[in-house]
Amino acid sequence: MENRLVTVAAFLFFLLLSIGSCSEAQEHTAGAINPEDSVSVMTSYGVNTLISDSGVIKYRIVTERWDVNTVRQPSRWEFMKGIFFEQFDEQFHVQAYIQADTAWYFDHERLWKLRGRVNIRNMKGLVYTSEELFWDGIKHEFYSTVFSRVVTPERTMEGTYFRSDESMEHYLVTNSKGSFMASDMESEEPEEQTEATDSLAEEQYVRPAPEKHRKY
Repeated sequence: MENRLVTVAAFLFFLLLSIGSCSEAQEHTAGAINPEDSVSVMTSYGVNTLISDSGVIKYRIVTERWDVNTVRQPSRWEFMKGIFFEQFDEQFHVQAYIQADTAWYFDHERLWKLRGRVNIRNMKGLVYTSEELFWDGIKHEFYSTVFSRVVTPERTMEGTYFRSDESMEHYLVTNSKGSFMASDMESEEPEEQTEATDSLAEEQYVRPAPEKHRKY
C-alpha cells in the first residue's frame, strides 16, 4: 500500500512539473522583414518592347533585365543591367535615342532616374552626356543637377544645371562654360535660351559672362 502511495505521489509530482514547464514555454518568432528583403514581383530578361503614353506608342525599351517591385516604397521598375530607349513622335518616326548604365522608373510619380553613362542623341545632331538625369513624365521634361555636356553642330555647352523639354529642342544650361559661334553673341538673347526661359519661368537664367565664351 505504501509503494502504491509513493507511485501516485511521484506521478502527481511529475504531472505538476510538466504543467509548470508548459506554462513557461517561450514563443520563437523571426525578425521583422526589412524593405531591403523585399523581392521583385516580376523579373524579365532580354526585353525589347514598345511603351505607350496616353494610348500612343512613344518609346521602345531594350534592356537585359527588367525588375518590377511594387513592395518597396515608392513602387518602382528597376533596370540594373542598363537600358536603351528609342523615342517616337506621333507618326512613329524616331526622334531620339536615350541610353544609361542603370535606371529606375517610379511608376506612381511617372519619374525616370537614369544613372551612369547617360547619353541622349536627337535627330538634329544634339548629343547630351551626364552621370545622372531625371525624366519627368508628367511635366514632359529632362533635368539634372550634376555636370552635363550638350554638343550641337553649332556649339558646346557644359554646366552643373540642365533642363530641357522631351525633344531636346529647348534647353537651359546654367553655371556653364562653353564655346559658341560668333553669331551667337550678336543677339542679346539667343533664340534657344529665350525659348527655354519662357517655358521655364520659375527658373532664373544666369547668363554667363561674355568673356568666358569668346574663346574660339
